[in-house]
Amino acid sequence: MPGLRNPQLNKNGELIHLLSIERLPREIVTHILDTATNFLSVNDREVKKVPLLRGKSVFNLFFENSTRTRTTFDIAAKRLSADVFNLDIARSSTSKGETLLDTVDNLSAMAADIFVVRHSQSGAPYLIAQHVAPHVHVVNAGDGRHSHPTQGLLDAYTIRHYKQDFSRLTVAIVGDVLHSRVARSDIHALKVLGCPDVRVVGPRTLVPADFAQMGARVFHRLEDGIRDADVIIMLRLQNERMSGALLPSSQEYFKTFGLTPEKLRWARPDAIVMHPGPINRGVEIDSAVADGPQAVILSQVGFGIAVRMAVMAIVAGNEA
Repeated sequence: MPGLRNPQLNKNGELIHLLSIERLPREIVTHILDTATNFLSVNDREVKKVPLLRGKSVFNLFFENSTRTRTTFDIAAKRLSADVFNLDIARSSTSKGETLLDTVDNLSAMAADIFVVRHSQSGAPYLIAQHVAPHVHVVNAGDGRHSHPTQGLLDAYTIRHYKQDFSRLTVAIVGDVLHSRVARSDIHALKVLGCPDVRVVGPRTLVPADFAQMGARVFHRLEDGIRDADVIIMLRLQNERMSGALLPSSQEYFKTFGLTPEKLRWARPDAIVMHPGPINRGVEIDSAVADGPQAVILSQVGFGIAVRMAVMAIVAGNEA
């Protein structure tokens, strides 16, 4: 709310937790992206490490299944020379009735410095950030439908890498926007960085009109939504979060909203195609597009490591 201190920032306005892109100043978002650029070169070194987090302990707390995000956080922390611990949630004390905060307290007693948290409940990383000691930092790796800030940042990084200037871009986010924390983070990042035309595109059951309140234009026809777009971000259908039949079938969805080479021609000739993964080929995107020259999906993965390195280095460098 306006007037309340942003829990992500210390009294000097420096980033100490990354919980959401919403309410982050543009300078901080740009600083993260600029820092990520500095870390990209680490991938090309014979020894892919820098000592910035040497002696620090990073605990990956993934209460939801994830392969791609957890792996990239794991790699990012190790490239910063941190000690990394992946908690097996299925066998942890939380499955035996221990509360989330009790689990955090026990891990904090083991000298944790950074918690990377993915949770099915929106707001869980905020709760942890309010609870931990001032020297401990929390990075949100996805909470419910609410936010996935590092994905939003790596998507912004990818767009900046290929398009440089946000101020004249049209970006279309297509698919299951309703259930997508990625879409929300992308919208916040794009608006913070000055993108003038952010569109959300999909069937009415998956793209509610209230997304206009976030500053995005809502479209329910793919042709209208991606026409003359510079960037198209395709989203996965999140069947695991859907209750009831929101779609006739995945085949019908692909026919109407799946991105094919023919439909891609509605966008600008130099448009790039993105996807946060994992990809459902033949559902939201055709293989010819996913593997085609306009797709930058694999670049997103590589950029994601550098962005997550930047986030952890920055929060750990700004003690409360």
